[in-house]
Amino acid sequence: MAEHAPRIIVRHRDAQAFVGALLEATGVSTENAGIVARALVQADLRGVESHGINRVPSYLARIRNGVLNPKAEPTLTQVTPVVAQVDGNNGFGFPAAHRAMEAATTMAQTFGIGMAAVKHSNHFGMSAWLVRQAINAGMISLVFTNSSPALPAWGAKTKLMGVSPIACGAPGGDRSAPFILDMAPSVAARGKIYQALRRGEKIPRDWALDEHGRRTDDPEEALGGVMLPMGGHKGSALAIMMDVFSGVLSGSAFAGGVTGPYDMSGPGDVGHFIVAIKPDLFMSLDDFRQRMDVLYQRVVGSDKMEGVDRIYFPGEIEQLTEERRLREGIPFVQAEIDALNAEAERLGVAKIGRTVL
Repeated sequence: MAEHAPRIIVRHRDAQAFVGALLEATGVSTENAGIVARALVQADLRGVESHGINRVPSYLARIRNGVLNPKAEPTLTQVTPVVAQVDGNNGFGFPAAHRAMEAATTMAQTFGIGMAAVKHSNHFGMSAWLVRQAINAGMISLVFTNSSPALPAWGAKTKLMGVSPIACGAPGGDRSAPFILDMAPSVAARGKIYQALRRGEKIPRDWALDEHGRRTDDPEEALGGVMLPMGGHKGSALAIMMDVFSGVLSGSAFAGGVTGPYDMSGPGDVGHFIVAIKPDLFMSLDDFRQRMDVLYQRVVGSDKMEGVDRIYFPGEIEQLTEERRLREGIPFVQAEIDALNAEAERLGVAKIGRTVL
């Protein structure tokens, strides 16, 4: 597909209502459908299209194949005053993770810190939406998850660890953006390779190896091979860390046992690990916010290297993209709209609107 292919612009409210309707038509509760739809659209607004509403057809396929329960509700067990465990009961990962973060922030309001582990869950999209949930509650947060095999352990050639995102965040001050880090331990997120495959595009040759261990720019060959960890052994170690906290500790699958969102062979059994921390534990909230302002200003005001016009705080580019797309709409290509509307036709839901840019 050519890079200049026309984009179909969809308003975020229309996208959110459309996804909610699709999910409710499969038996997802109105509340849970809203959580999923908001998180997916938030990814599209922030420019993280690999984790946006284009994930919906794969989710619905998992429902049709009986490996994801659309009617499942997450259940919470209070382990200690500051620790909870959520069982996703093989439902959507979004409401399970939302419930965990909600519990963590509530505990943190009283005790200064709250922690929740999630087991028997599924893919929960872009981790940054959970970080923002914590920021909206005035909290610092850590958000870990494991995922299906995609990376080799350093020195190996077979898939074992997931491309599991490391995410954390903190509220900003009066003159600074919030700090939001959401990154995969691989050179690129695997969702970006799926997106390139959907769009008929090539990928950079430093993202992945094919099944023979050769670098490739073909997304299909990349998905049949392995992702490359960022920083070599360092990225591999970070992926293992995600498995320790999200899989081993939570009681969910680990060591290559997670089933991916595009795999119809069985339940995902994904694990998550979530921590919320009150930012005024060691100083007043005003002092914390002022210190975040200083950090922000020193980062973005650093002397620029040659060829750089602006320095951004982590998460700031996505925030600016969201502000623009809230005004202008979210761009999709025709193939993506067609795939979504095929699901709408199958479920008897009104199709998503089309406005060519």
